[in-house]
Amino acid sequence: MNTSTPPAPGATPTLKSKLPSVGTTIFTVMSALAADTGAVNLGQGFPDFDCDPRLLDAVDHAMRQGLNQYPPMAGVPVLREAIAGKIERLHGRRYDPAGEITITAGATQAIITAILAVVHPGDEVIVLEPCYDSYVPNIELAGGKVVRVPLTPGTFRPDFDRIAAAIGPRTRAILINSPHNPSATVWSREDMLRLQELLAPTEVLLISDEVYEHMVFDGQQHQSAARFPGLAARAFIVSSFGKTYHVTGWKVGYVAAPAALTHEFRKVHQFNVFTVNTPMQHGLARYMADPAPYQDLPAFYQRKRDLFRDGLAKTRFRLLPSEGSYFQCVDYSALSPLGEADFAQWLTREIGVAAIPLSAFYGEGFDQQVVRFCFAKKDDTLRQALDRLARL
Repeated sequence: MNTSTPPAPGATPTLKSKLPSVGTTIFTVMSALAADTGAVNLGQGFPDFDCDPRLLDAVDHAMRQGLNQYPPMAGVPVLREAIAGKIERLHGRRYDPAGEITITAGATQAIITAILAVVHPGDEVIVLEPCYDSYVPNIELAGGKVVRVPLTPGTFRPDFDRIAAAIGPRTRAILINSPHNPSATVWSREDMLRLQELLAPTEVLLISDEVYEHMVFDGQQHQSAARFPGLAARAFIVSSFGKTYHVTGWKVGYVAAPAALTHEFRKVHQFNVFTVNTPMQHGLARYMADPAPYQDLPAFYQRKRDLFRDGLAKTRFRLLPSEGSYFQCVDYSALSPLGEADFAQWLTREIGVAAIPLSAFYGEGFDQQVVRFCFAKKDDTLRQALDRLARL
């Protein structure tokens, strides 16, 4: 006999959360606090300046040409062809536009789709902490087990001995991210070769998050997984037009992967988004005919990085290296004994500049007294922030 109390009429049924430990992201929290306090928001990673008007014109042209209905599930052919040509020119590997490149609703959708396509309940997936906050929930939604391996504290370099120790019979995939969010480090050619050697005798897949691929500074080259045959053969390579062309709100990205992996990826893709904004795809394809915008991006962001670092050097922050991406991490231990979350709140409320605590990128909230700033801002925005930080 069922003796449980029946729900009240009209009551919402009780749910068991699939993500019980997930709340509002730190980016939303800090952006809301910045808005409430009038702080300069250097927390969330998005530009506060406009994209190239030529890109807007290209999308407008596509709309007015009547390209406003569903495109092919995998993306419009002309854009996939443009991506294949770009990857081949930059990294020397040819992907088949028809069967190896898929247009996605941003990089975040690309990553969860790849995970859902290949991770089965009980499979293990290695993440390198600190890591972007979508990785772990994506794995959990697929029923996978997250295996956390820390990047080396202080330098954020990959610890290959620890990665090797984490690989076991249930390991299905490893996620890497270079240039790295949040630490702004860049994997070297030697790092990628070491990873290739480590994975060679295994069936482990690679998800390579390369959304900051064109933001690599000081003469370095981006070492895409596409450059390394042993990695490319097992990799979903993810990138983002939003990051490259300053249009994060458009949410358009892509995945390049071998045909067998793409086949499984598209099985999921067709049912979680089906396809992606048609006129934007055509506009992006037309805009990509000129490589200058992405070729010039390293110099564009390095100038902003240098402006910001020069200003920070006049404070008591200790600057960590910023080798790539559009982030700058700083050690504030000479300024305050507060933990990272409390310091970020204090900095926003009292100094008027919002940052993100690095502990937010760790599962256990590892606190190193380091916060992350985003310098993808107008020069005037950066100078305003630096004027306020000068009070430190």
